[in-house]
Amino acid sequence: MRVVVCQQFGPPEDLVVEERPEPSPGPGQVLVDVKAAAVTFPDTLMLEDKYQFKADLPYVPGGEVAGVVAALGEGVDSLAVGDRIVGGVGVTGGFAEKVVLPAAGARELPDSVGFAESTGLNYAYGTSLYGLKYRGDLQAGETLLVLGAGGQVGLSAVELGKHMGARVIAAASSQDKLDLCRDRGADETIEYSTEDLKARAKELTGGAGVDVVYDCVGGEYAEPALRAIAWEGRFLVIGFTAGIPSLPLNLTLLKSCQVVGVFYGAMVAKQPDLARSVSDELIELVASGAINPHVSERYPLDRAGEALRSLMDRTALGKVVVEP
Repeated sequence: MRVVVCQQFGPPEDLVVEERPEPSPGPGQVLVDVKAAAVTFPDTLMLEDKYQFKADLPYVPGGEVAGVVAALGEGVDSLAVGDRIVGGVGVTGGFAEKVVLPAAGARELPDSVGFAESTGLNYAYGTSLYGLKYRGDLQAGETLLVLGAGGQVGLSAVELGKHMGARVIAAASSQDKLDLCRDRGADETIEYSTEDLKARAKELTGGAGVDVVYDCVGGEYAEPALRAIAWEGRFLVIGFTAGIPSLPLNLTLLKSCQVVGVFYGAMVAKQPDLARSVSDELIELVASGAINPHVSERYPLDRAGEALRSLMDRTALGKVVVEP
């Protein structure tokens, strides 16, 4: 079978495709014919050895896949050969024609849900549902400001925020990203490459500020977003595509607001029951049409480096997948 391999840390252009033996599922595992693999920002960090989880070289990038069950390991009775599933392989191993993953972490896909649309669902929509519902306590009628709204994770927050009844302000770096956000339900937009983020957010809320900030960008945008937060607002720390910011903590006192970390990956390990609940809810939302993940680009295995580069250069709109 063919796999994408990182032989040394560096740019995605250095990735190679190799032939490897087909793996066999062990007890509690399933073998999956991969139809789509998510391409995520953590994948780009791992390539440069900058992620909190370290990969041993050589390794196969990719952490979440969707496909068809090809074989069952000993003791697996929750799935059958031929089932359509989505699941995590861990932090590495997904960019391959076949993978082995834990049966307990796999979720069956209704026929109405595409493989590309489902993969990365837990990474992006899982982060957003966990963040907005369980960490940010977003309520219907509140105002949500999403930074990095044109990317995979940010766009999921836009869509879930609208589903939860919030007024959504999408902030992104270009007009094409904001157009996509409006297509996905954003009520208002801010192009923070040309507009003053704090001033515009305040203007759009009549001076009151936003109730919840969803920040997957960080960098120079975090502080103005915090300054635009309302009394008793919640600032959700999701990620740092623009760098790790330093926030003046006096603002949290003046606004009586909260700065809340959202680490979905750690939650999955520490609170497996909650993780299963989030995953099941997401499958139901996709199957019902309540959310509709946007896939902007599909790349074959031998162009996986291009897929990762699109995320590193922040040119990707919504979700990018590798399809073996």
